[in-house]
Amino acid sequence: MKARYLFYALAFLAISCGDSGGDGDGSGGAPTAALLIGPINNSECITGTSVSPTQSSVTFEWNPAQNADGYFLYLKNLASGTTAQFNVGANVTYSTTLQKATPYSWYVSSRKEGQTSVSSQVWKFYNAGDGVTNYAPFPAEAVFPGMSATVDGPQITLQWSADDVDDDIVDYKVYFGTASNPTTLLSTVTQPQLANVAVIAGNTYYWKVVTTDAQGNNSSSQVFQFKVD
Repeated sequence: MKARYLFYALAFLAISCGDSGGDGDGSGGAPTAALLIGPINNSECITGTSVSPTQSSVTFEWNPAQNADGYFLYLKNLASGTTAQFNVGANVTYSTTLQKATPYSWYVSSRKEGQTSVSSQVWKFYNAGDGVTNYAPFPAEAVFPGMSATVDGPQITLQWSADDVDDDIVDYKVYFGTASNPTTLLSTVTQPQLANVAVIAGNTYYWKVVTTDAQGNNSSSQVFQFKVD
């Protein structure tokens, strides 16, 4: 009888110890966002290795994310709007060939099987060009209204963000209208917003921002759109 009780006690103990509610190796739970290291945000990347007169190899690096077993690197050419995705496995560095004197944005998605992926911050940089000492501003990004947002009228304030490696932005030209490629210059402003823009309920509007710096360099944003209730 004592032997039977001892058997049940040991079996219960084994089940209790085995059912800890986690993986047992400290790796349970969803992954966290990776912390980016470089290329540094809003900077000129001068660490690339030249592979041709127009291209260089650039290495991306980030800190390991907790609970992640793999990463995807997302890279966007801000001049052309094209995006590339790289499955880098469990590595925390990745090298690829980029166009020189070209703006890019990038971020990393932390992955773990059976869990929701988590994205890092989005960073921007200019890949250095041979002999280039001044770069055009990064293309502006919509803040309000967001892309494909629905807003209330009859007036709104357009807001955007803009950065420049040389920190010498002088003005913004705002093109606005109901055509999908707006060509009407609504206003030129020195701050990243334009107030009292009249809109009509039921219409879809399109807008873009051309940012100019003190050297006369300029960049055009993508075309943003929104609808008015």
